[in-house]
Amino acid sequence: MRMKPSRNLLLGLCSMLALGFLYYSSNRVSLQGWGHKSLYDKQGFLLKLDGSLPLDLMYKYGNLSEGACKPGYAAAKMTAIYPKFTKLAPMFLDPNYKRYSGIGDYLPPFGVRSQEQIIDILLSATKSYGLEEELDSCKTCIIVGNGGILTNKSLGQKIDQYDVVVRLNEAPVKGFEKDVGSKTTMRITYPEGAIQKTERYEPHSLFVLSAFKALDFKWLRHMVFNQRLRSTDGFWKSVARHVPREPSNMRILNPYFIQEASFKLIGLPYNNGQMGRGNIPTLGTVAITMALHNCDEVAVAGFGYNMSTPHAPLHYYEKIKMSAIKESWTHNISKEKEFLMKLVKAGVIQDWTNGICGAGC
Repeated sequence: MRMKPSRNLLLGLCSMLALGFLYYSSNRVSLQGWGHKSLYDKQGFLLKLDGSLPLDLMYKYGNLSEGACKPGYAAAKMTAIYPKFTKLAPMFLDPNYKRYSGIGDYLPPFGVRSQEQIIDILLSATKSYGLEEELDSCKTCIIVGNGGILTNKSLGQKIDQYDVVVRLNEAPVKGFEKDVGSKTTMRITYPEGAIQKTERYEPHSLFVLSAFKALDFKWLRHMVFNQRLRSTDGFWKSVARHVPREPSNMRILNPYFIQEASFKLIGLPYNNGQMGRGNIPTLGTVAITMALHNCDEVAVAGFGYNMSTPHAPLHYYEKIKMSAIKESWTHNISKEKEFLMKLVKAGVIQDWTNGICGAGC
């Protein structure tokens, strides 16, 4: 005699069928959203990019007078092409840095793990953790790269009109004001890139360390406490032995920007979360990432290497030619350029020297 299936068994089978259908449906939606026919690339950026404003941003910014600072514009444009973007990430480390997203999980350059003790000492000495001067609620920022493309562009006056002017490493200002401006809000550097001749420092600017290795924090401790640097072992070239700045004018760049630029925005090799071949973004891209989180409008100048002109100057301040560029062990210039082109093409950032895209945007 055949037994009738119990009510519980029938309910169980129905539940399994329902769950299976939901799994199948959600998988199809997922594949359509992020798979082969996705609107987004594998990093999460919109595939079809142009400079036009989405309708909601058009209503928000369309009526502002020409030249007026657009509050939240860079972050809004970034979120429109990269929905994963979240704005909150402070420029510099402060005493609450252990709460910051993810940086406690990584060693330098992607985080602060194992460096907390020395960072606490440095922060207690500097006692300042923001921009030197209080700015209006809306701030425009420009990242000035070191490229030879700046030569004879006469952009100095335009650059100086920005609220925040960011310069990189040892790129000089004096003697080049016509092309690069005279204003410096902050100079972001690492020990090997820092200005070594103290007379070349601008009178007023923040000195900002971007730490790529544990040794960089030890170097900064010598600079903050004005201690003699007895050894330069572990650095890949000579380093500055004195920084003519008071501790209150020194900062530590939030390493989250290196982490985000590398693993999320550019898509460089993860390498177990450690520095490795081709997984470190250039300082310029790190600075742009920082600006996207902290500035309302972002522009750049002096970015982009044109390898089709090997005899052009590599930097605006020296005679080294473009052909001197060799394949970098730490950087992936081509992947980084793809990322920066997305930002320019979508109007997230403005490139005053047109070096990132050339005719490609």
